[in-house]
Amino acid sequence: MHLGKAIRLERIFNRNTGRTIIVPLDHGVTVGPIYGLVDLRATVGKIAEGGANAVVMHKGLARCGHRGEGSDVGLIVHLSASTSISPYPNAKTLVATVEDAIKLGADAVSVHVNLGDETERDMLRDMGAVASRANEWGMPLLAMVYARGPKVKDEFDMDVVSHCARVGEELGADVVKVPYTGEMDSFSKVVESCCIPVVIAGGPKLENGLDLIQMVHDAIAAGGAGLSIGRNIFQHDNPSLIIRTLNEVVHNDMEIDEAMEMLEKG
Repeated sequence: MHLGKAIRLERIFNRNTGRTIIVPLDHGVTVGPIYGLVDLRATVGKIAEGGANAVVMHKGLARCGHRGEGSDVGLIVHLSASTSISPYPNAKTLVATVEDAIKLGADAVSVHVNLGDETERDMLRDMGAVASRANEWGMPLLAMVYARGPKVKDEFDMDVVSHCARVGEELGADVVKVPYTGEMDSFSKVVESCCIPVVIAGGPKLENGLDLIQMVHDAIAAGGAGLSIGRNIFQHDNPSLIIRTLNEVVHNDMEIDEAMEMLEKG
């Protein structure tokens, strides 16, 4: 592996566990300045304080979240985008380059691909090109791959999620983010079929902390490499606390009961 890529990966992954806690903050392009993303500097501060390994931002947001003090946190610059008010919200287009990310001091870049969308071929082409460029620079690539389109009956189906993970692997990503299948046995098969780290997405806002802790615990137990979860963290009543708790689950294999006790005690 390119030495630069190895060094950057160590900034966004725990060296001892090989796992990661990533908090995406790129939702503003998609849905606007939602709760938790208005005062970005404060949000990043809470996320860093909790001990997250990295955040995901669009290129223009890095200046709004940069802090000259406090705990450090890795930066992943997101290169693709679409908006919820578009007639084609699942059609992601490239809005930044690997070189943009390098100039911002990023530790990695990310791209989003929706398999099954009518514009799938464009997203696959873009991801392949970004992977080649990122590899030249020794820049790690996180691929966010989901199945969203008219032929997709169940985006959480094991075979569908495995296909998503495999696309990320085969097109040159270093880490792939996919939905959690909902159970350990099926997710373990997703992980087994992919030779790069697999992290789970958070999906819609969950009802309570137990649901989040349970999902993350089970994904880790199934061999997952961590999580890339946004709203269920940055919209939590106490983002620092939920991240500290998830740290224990992800990096120290804390059991669910202990984690819930930690969360309830604050």
